[in-house]
Amino acid sequence: MKVGVFTALLSKLPLAGVLDKLGAFGVSAVELGTGNYPGDAHCPLSLGEDPHMRRALQQLVADHRMTISALSCHGNPLHPDPSRAAHDREVCRRTVLLAEKLGVRTVVEFSGCPGDSPQAKHPNWVTCAWPPEYRDLLQWQWETVVTPYWTEHAKFAQDHGVRIAIEMHPGFVVYSPETMLRLRGIAGPAVGANLDPSHLFWQGIDPIAAVRVLGDAIFHVHAKDTRMYPANLARTGVLDTKPYTDERGRGWIFRTVGYGHGAEWWREFVSSLRMYGYDGVLSIEHEDSLLSAEEGLKKAALFLNGIVIGDPPGAAWWV
Repeated sequence: MKVGVFTALLSKLPLAGVLDKLGAFGVSAVELGTGNYPGDAHCPLSLGEDPHMRRALQQLVADHRMTISALSCHGNPLHPDPSRAAHDREVCRRTVLLAEKLGVRTVVEFSGCPGDSPQAKHPNWVTCAWPPEYRDLLQWQWETVVTPYWTEHAKFAQDHGVRIAIEMHPGFVVYSPETMLRLRGIAGPAVGANLDPSHLFWQGIDPIAAVRVLGDAIFHVHAKDTRMYPANLARTGVLDTKPYTDERGRGWIFRTVGYGHGAEWWREFVSSLRMYGYDGVLSIEHEDSLLSAEEGLKKAALFLNGIVIGDPPGAAWWV
């Protein structure tokens, strides 16, 4: 297993500078954004039409003794706004083609979320079973919007030797192991999970138990933590819509690995992944509002390397 980084957190730096920095932290793989929410600072889709640029990217990564673990184009391909959906779908389609040309096996995406009708303007994420119109809406979303798109997109990816790792993220139709496996049952084995424990923690889903549920459907892993605040949860519940920067008032916030759950938990998480056949990359994603990107990245990389390969001489993750 390797420690990697989703480079979107360092998007203001050129890729060469990012790789220099990551090498010093013991990182051996990078996940590159190609558009939609992550942006394309380090891997623009124009590489798909320029073999010289692709070779330059591959050589740059190889010169730093790293690999590309995945391309990421998280968006909403099911958005009720036709122009937004068309844009995000095209980015996803071109990302699959670019991954094929780069020899990258995995593309990370969101499942997306439709609206409540063909006339809707905004996505509508169903979170309860009653009143009954919510169940009717959910059935309409899956049958009319989710199934046709993902059946086609999964086949497209499979035809190009690429697999799609869906990040289970609240706000979209796939947000839990159950909904992940529902989509996989519809779209086939080219669709699996990007397991990010941070999104499961606050829903009350044990990520280690989720590994056992998902098994060989785990294609990629994001390394990000969550800290729960019971004193606030009594007031807010887990469906907390306040900004992530309102750290004092929220029921939970995203944290750098090790700042929500300790080394014992992360060791068992890594061990469970190995037990169920995952030997890929732990791709650090930084969304910790209490630590700068560089500080959080350094702490996360040293922490995870200490678990995956043992502490480097003189290293201390908490420094």
